[in-house]
Amino acid sequence: MKNITLLQPQKIVFGTGCIQTLVEDYKKMGLQRLFVLTAPPIRPLIEATLNDLQAAGVNIEVFDQIMAEPTLNDFNAIVEKARQFGADSVVGIGGGSVLDVAKLVAAFAHSDQQAADCFGTGFIKKKGLWFACLPTTAGTGSEVSPNAILLDERDHLKKGIVSPFLIADAAYVDPKLTWTVPAKVTADTGMDALTHCIEAYTNKFAHPSVDIYALQGIRLIAAHLERAVKDGKDVEAREALAFGSLYGGLCLGPVNTAAVHALSYPLGGEFHIPHGLSNAILLPSVMKFNMPANVKRHAEVAIALGCQPGANDEETAQRGVEFIYRLAEAVGIPKKLTDLGIPQTAVDGMAKAAMQVQRLLKNNPREVTEQDARDIYNSLY
Repeated sequence: MKNITLLQPQKIVFGTGCIQTLVEDYKKMGLQRLFVLTAPPIRPLIEATLNDLQAAGVNIEVFDQIMAEPTLNDFNAIVEKARQFGADSVVGIGGGSVLDVAKLVAAFAHSDQQAADCFGTGFIKKKGLWFACLPTTAGTGSEVSPNAILLDERDHLKKGIVSPFLIADAAYVDPKLTWTVPAKVTADTGMDALTHCIEAYTNKFAHPSVDIYALQGIRLIAAHLERAVKDGKDVEAREALAFGSLYGGLCLGPVNTAAVHALSYPLGGEFHIPHGLSNAILLPSVMKFNMPANVKRHAEVAIALGCQPGANDEETAQRGVEFIYRLAEAVGIPKKLTDLGIPQTAVDGMAKAAMQVQRLLKNNPREVTEQDARDIYNSLY
């Protein structure tokens, strides 16, 4: 059996209403200057929590202007605000972009390193401030992963910083925070979480200790995503999606993603397509491409998706791909890159950019050449 390293937050709290546990835990730690990162739609949902903390004597600075695809320059401006405030702790409450920025603020607020020098794996030298993550979408799994993504304006490509020091001290997964998420964002982020689980289960570094998370995540998301998109107040569906997303996040550190994510980065970097939507539109095409490299694993994914077994693994695996096409359509994911405003003339440039993401392509069960990347993009026109 392959070696594997499992790194997770010291504390993971899951449950509707568990944001209150953050307040109780924080009060016990003796920290005094809390830098909170969030987004405008979330602010009303957390006012009571912030008031509770302030009533306990905690000084709080809130930054709530994080854009959907934060850039390196955005981050540098935000971390400077945390320094000026004198933060001794950080909490991120939001979607993946908010959580990623929170993780990086905690890491670099009192560091002599620059984020620009730390793209890749293992370049952050030491642990930063205490920080906690509270996801408000059931999508990225960033609350439990060692990864953070920024758009590097220098070459219009989204890049990852990966480090054990980006693992949160605590993650509070409160499905109630996802109740007001619009249907479109629910669909995009849910497909992102599903992609994490499928790519973890089918990639070269798949491992039995992570397979359990991946398969259970696939089951939960496949059975509940359409329900949550149609009715955001469906508590059972929201809880299942939040749990599925958490499982997907637990796959990211030890096993990580592969070609779907690598090919999605140029869509976000050049055309500013949201991360979840980029993955969603690419997922079935990449599964189809990868299937011959590991038919059995793809057949097992199909069963977890709820498909009936076919006459053989190939038929079962194909049913899984067809299920993803149907699910994507049912939750409103566009079928063509032209629907996202991406002209076919951009394909060559996107294929070249995707080839730079070897950090993820090396995980893919089937080698992806630049021509393969072109073919996958072109299949979406």
